Amino acid sequence: MSKLLELEKLGQSVWFDFIRRSLVISGELQNLIEKGVRGVTSNPAIFEKAIAGSSDYDEDIIRLIKADKSVDDIYEALAFEDISGAADLLKNVYEISDGKDGYVSLEVNPHLADDTEKTIQEAIRLFETLRRPNVMIKVPATDAGIPAITALIASGVNVNVTLIFGLENYRAVAEAYLAGLERLAQSGPTVTAGHTVDRVASVASFFVSRVDSAVDKELENKGQKQLQGKTAIANSKLAYSEFTKIFSGSRWEKLSGKGARVQRVLWASTSTKNPDYKDTLYVDELIGPDTVNTMPPSTLESFIDHGKVAETLMQGLDEARRHIAKLAELGIDLDAITRQLQIDGVTAFAKPFDALMKSIAEKRQRLMAAES
Repeated sequence: MSKLLELEKLGQSVWFDFIRRSLVISGELQNLIEKGVRGVTSNPAIFEKAIAGSSDYDEDIIRLIKADKSVDDIYEALAFEDISGAADLLKNVYEISDGKDGYVSLEVNPHLADDTEKTIQEAIRLFETLRRPNVMIKVPATDAGIPAITALIASGVNVNVTLIFGLENYRAVAEAYLAGLERLAQSGPTVTAGHTVDRVASVASFFVSRVDSAVDKELENKGQKQLQGKTAIANSKLAYSEFTKIFSGSRWEKLSGKGARVQRVLWASTSTKNPDYKDTLYVDELIGPDTVNTMPPSTLESFIDHGKVAETLMQGLDEARRHIAKLAELGIDLDAITRQLQIDGVTAFAKPFDALMKSIAEKRQRLMAAES
């Protein structure tokens, strides 16, 4: 049995944090599915590398330019084909798992991160255009994104909530999901092909490695190197502890009685940024029920080769609490750091998105000039 299937037996699904046209059409994604990959995530940086950084899309770009399509139209045509193709390959996983897995995620325009209404409109447009039950729309957990999550879940749209770094932000995301479910249970779906309360799905993407990158710098400045490399895991374990509390009790039981599903915690940013850390650190230490780990290609390969399969997520909770408390004693404001990481994360997704659109615009301009 592959390690990915062993993880599945422990309640954790592996999603692949990568997409490219060749992945879908070459049979590579199908091969990964057979090994135990249960979903695919994308983001603007991944699409920028795929579209601008490869020749996979050149023929389609030329065809779309000749059809006088705008830059926005070209981007969406390319992205939609990849997302649709991956979703179709994963449809069997979706059906066999009764809608637990088999999802492909597509991000709303990162420039809408601070606009609630436009985020809602864009997410609904993407969901209705793709018309696949196993597509998730990614919405950032910004102040504007939180009410959008409630509205989208209430309308029957699957949501991958992204860019969560801190515990308070995670709690707000889970609350937004519950509120959305309660509205959906009352009124039913309001979008084309929207899901009912017993079918709509969501994950809360909690980012891991970037927390260590930020906190480690603070610890080094304070001469506390022995504490480095522990904050991201501790922070994540405390978030999962919150998950177990939120999705229990009378409020949740009322919803689960109507068939509602928990909003699984998804570990994102799981590749180690520090070469001194084990390359499977953020997989090995975060294994537990009702979770997803989305791994980029290098991390997936490393885990299959030498990762350790064991339920680790609920181990060392007291140690995790002591570590977070120690940071506060040292004057390190973890809440402030995680808030800034989210701000930086929105910017980090906007930059490759803009670079991709610029690349398409330049190709369009060059071809139109050559044709004239």
